[in-house]
Amino acid sequence: MRILVTGAAGFIGYHTAARLLERGHEVIGFDNLNPYYDVSLKEARLARLAPHDRFRFIKGDIAARDEVEKIFAEENPERVIHLAAQAGVRYSLDDPHTYVGSNVTGFLHVLEGCRHYGVEHLVYASSSSVYGSNRKLPYKESDPADHPINIYGATKQATELMAHSYAHLFGLPVTGLRFFTVYGPWGRPDMSLFIFTRKILAGEPIPVFNRGHHARGFTYIDDVAEGMVRILDHVAAPDPDWDATAPNPATSSAPYRLYNMGSETSVGLLDYIAMLERALGRKAKMELLPAQPGDIEETYADMEALKAAIGFQPSTPLEEGIERFVAWYRDYYRV
Repeated sequence: MRILVTGAAGFIGYHTAARLLERGHEVIGFDNLNPYYDVSLKEARLARLAPHDRFRFIKGDIAARDEVEKIFAEENPERVIHLAAQAGVRYSLDDPHTYVGSNVTGFLHVLEGCRHYGVEHLVYASSSSVYGSNRKLPYKESDPADHPINIYGATKQATELMAHSYAHLFGLPVTGLRFFTVYGPWGRPDMSLFIFTRKILAGEPIPVFNRGHHARGFTYIDDVAEGMVRILDHVAAPDPDWDATAPNPATSSAPYRLYNMGSETSVGLLDYIAMLERALGRKAKMELLPAQPGDIEETYADMEALKAAIGFQPSTPLEEGIERFVAWYRDYYRV
């Protein structure tokens, strides 16, 4: 198939595009290469995709309506994986306008392209951040997600609502995946594993927010990419059992689905740091800090819905995934 992957130079986008190419698909990558983090890392990811004769890259901005419309008109993708977004919870406190422009307006442009050019299935990235102040663990897709506690989570919740409206109005099959703390080789420099590794190797103290009392369901990138391509083949369809008098937020009478994509167990931040120390062979100097606005104390996923749909769930042990990241980091940065 011909598949458009937005955000193809990003962490998840790169790995997903690579997995699609391995399966024999034609991939059109779209990304604006913005400087939110090191552009050379994004270019290095693209350089690994470029040798494939079934990969083409187009530089453009998801928030620019004419650029998105042009790529749909000229490339006519059969299916779309939408990963382009402004990421990061803490940065959303400083620049909320960028989040709305990229995550909300940009997603509208993608929905319109899918609607007008007959896309068979749109799979898009949501986030565990939508669960917000919900403290019922593990997070389950059928639970309410009505109280986001940061702008990033609010924009991701907005995309879910927009996706449902297009599924209902135009019969567009849409599937959203709520990611839980994705990590691994070629990861984002603004995420904790990258920051901690760099600082520990440099002998610098690492910032440990909430004094280490966070816990997360960490999800290895290869698992995410595999789940992504599998769910792309599982085209969303109306739920015959959906009840409008007791609506399930994760399904619909329209061709709409939401799934968690994460670990079924959480790992405490201090245990996570200890795993990284063992992988690096170095002890961390920790600067214990208070919790940051918008931080969620603990997250992990109920994965029963995804397992039932495609017979798959993330399974890479965290310690193994951290070791793979450290090996990549040492090689890439010649440390």
